[in-house]
Amino acid sequence: MNSILQTEKECFVCRTTLNLHCHHVFEGANRHWSEQYGMKVWLCAHHHNMSDDGVHNNPKFNLSLKRYAQRRFEEKYSHEEFMKIFGKNYL
Repeated sequence: MNSILQTEKECFVCRTTLNLHCHHVFEGANRHWSEQYGMKVWLCAHHHNMSDDGVHNNPKFNLSLKRYAQRRFEEKYSHEEFMKIFGKNYL
């Protein structure tokens, strides 16, 4: 997986290396851009979609991950580029 958000193949939250899922931070119409720009993280099943703590079931976690991804993207590119591609400011 190509990611600008993490280098190790481990859960972004708990660091386990078991039962990992690749999570695209920006979904739907922006999933393609998440793929292209490496806006992806590894998440274990618990932190992905198999619990109330998972990014797909926890709006606060989902927003915090989007904010982190936006900051990292803007460090590498720019705020203007982020807005042009993703169309929404999460900060």
